Amino acid sequence: MSKKNSIVLKHKDCLSSSEQLSKIYLDFKNKILKLKSDRFLVAVSGGSDSLALSAMCKVLQIDYKKIKFYYIYINHGIRKSSLSESKKLKKILKKQYISLKVINNRKKITKNIQHNARKVRYSLLNKECKKKRIKFILTGHHKDDQIETFLIRLSRGSGVQGLSAMSVKSSLNNNIKIFRPFLTESKKNLILTSKKIFGTYIKDPSNLNDKFLRSNMRKLLPILTKYGIKGDQILRSINNLKSSNKTLNIYFKEVIKKIVKQKGKKFYINKNDLFSLNEEIQLKVLGFVIRSLNKLDYPPRSKKMLTALKFLNSPIEIKHQLGGCLLINSDKYIYIEKSL
Repeated sequence: MSKKNSIVLKHKDCLSSSEQLSKIYLDFKNKILKLKSDRFLVAVSGGSDSLALSAMCKVLQIDYKKIKFYYIYINHGIRKSSLSESKKLKKILKKQYISLKVINNRKKITKNIQHNARKVRYSLLNKECKKKRIKFILTGHHKDDQIETFLIRLSRGSGVQGLSAMSVKSSLNNNIKIFRPFLTESKKNLILTSKKIFGTYIKDPSNLNDKFLRSNMRKLLPILTKYGIKGDQILRSINNLKSSNKTLNIYFKEVIKKIVKQKGKKFYINKNDLFSLNEEIQLKVLGFVIRSLNKLDYPPRSKKMLTALKFLNSPIEIKHQLGGCLLINSDKYIYIEKSL
């Protein structure tokens, strides 16, 4: 047996030695096989979650040789230590016969850092997927991330769609999906997996930076738990909201057919019909059109869209900019096109 295969089998033994980790791997394997794809891009950050993901992908690859995994790390270059971190990560993975490709971002990010870094990351991952004809990006998002996302969106006054938080599978664009196999797993178990296989993982200092909202939400969780609001209770609420959102989406599709029309690169919305709907549906309609025009992953924040809707619900003609689009209010219609 080659040294490479013996190391991978050692990974498998590590996972099977723990009932909990064995269960996580079996669940992971079943989810990946159900996708019926022979190639995946693995988004690696160096944290315990993405290293656990890398380890399980490697074990799965030895069991199913026809499946290929491509491991990609995006170096944003925001921190001075980012280059050395990427080299360290590459060595950690190489010892376990996992080949990591590091892509250096050339676009400077100075404002709204976490949001813009995410946009750049998925843009670069999208390019890699196109090169290799990959349909799925795997990420290590876990249960704790899901709860933090819910609290962030709650703090922004999001509606049912936003409070449904992340889905296991979502569309990056028409051809590529983001798949999150660990969304029901705890960070604690992923740390255990990472330590068992790699003996270490890289801690992101931005996780402790108070200027980022997610970092503050992470600190809020123990306080909520202290007062009886536990993570599993929040997850039950998220799942209930997901169920409500599915029902809402069935109705929403019919609304779109009825009140939204497209001519070339311009959309127009029947104004009386739009403002006869409740606020949640108004937001979804406006968000849908803006996303469709600019091919965005997410609509603008609800606070900004509510401001736009107030301007547009007027008897006089008003022009408003939002999400890279020009919104024009006329007598009967709202016209929306990409900003020049």
